[in-house]
Amino acid sequence: MILTGIGDEAGNTIAAQIRAAQELGWKHLEIRGVEVPGFPKANFHDIPDKAFEVALGQLVDADIGVYCFGSTIMNWAKTVETPFEVTLDEVTRCIPRMQRVGAKFVRIMSFKPGDAEEEIPAVVIERVREVTNRFLDAGITPVHENCMNYGGMSWQHALQLLEKAPGLKWLFDTANPVFNSDRMKPKPWPQQDPWEFWTNVREHVVHIHVKDATWNPAKKDADYNWPGEGQGRVRDILKDALARGFDAGISIEPHMVVVFHDAGSKSNDDAMRANFVDYGRRLAKMIDGIRAELPKVQPV
Repeated sequence: MILTGIGDEAGNTIAAQIRAAQELGWKHLEIRGVEVPGFPKANFHDIPDKAFEVALGQLVDADIGVYCFGSTIMNWAKTVETPFEVTLDEVTRCIPRMQRVGAKFVRIMSFKPGDAEEEIPAVVIERVREVTNRFLDAGITPVHENCMNYGGMSWQHALQLLEKAPGLKWLFDTANPVFNSDRMKPKPWPQQDPWEFWTNVREHVVHIHVKDATWNPAKKDADYNWPGEGQGRVRDILKDALARGFDAGISIEPHMVVVFHDAGSKSNDDAMRANFVDYGRRLAKMIDGIRAELPKVQPV
């Protein structure tokens, strides 16, 4: 099992992200947004070539690998009206950079659905299938995250997308169900149940994002918590995963200091890194406790 974290939750600059990983004793990061001196922050597949080379050099010098690539491909900032060329250009830029850093997985999504939509349009399935095939042809595994997208509208929608895009795998986020409506339930749609979602997709999960949250009805949004202190069923899900032999990546995404999709969010690298490191240590302690509870496998 590999413990890692989404880098730009630890700091805006690649240097701050590397420092946080080193403080935790981790050898991998999940790279998403990156800032290097002289260049504005952007996704790792969007920064200029010179900026990419600087970031790559710092990662290599620090002996920090990239386990997963947190792309913006088909994410919640795009709809089916977004020209598909935008997506294909992102894939084209993403693949050689993933190969350079040796990343095993790339996180993708399936566009932002309309407020009233309950079905996955055929065009979305076609686009997800095409993107999946392009990554698979390059020897890279695409993983779809349950988030504010068509595949994340319910666990049933997730399974439909997985069936229609052979080779696609799942990235399960523990807190995203807390603030997403279950569009397979009767209206008015209730919030999703993290445990229900997990148990129905776990056979397809190859990567886990750990964040925790509590739904706040007053503001119709989530408040973010330390792992195990919200409604994300973090401990239950991790215990079930480990009991079932899960030994892949578990990546932290605290959201407590900075929220990636909140354009107005402001934070400094010191506060972000401190929160990230504390979060990582709490998660590691939780996992150690879970392992102590699980039955020991007797040697043959």
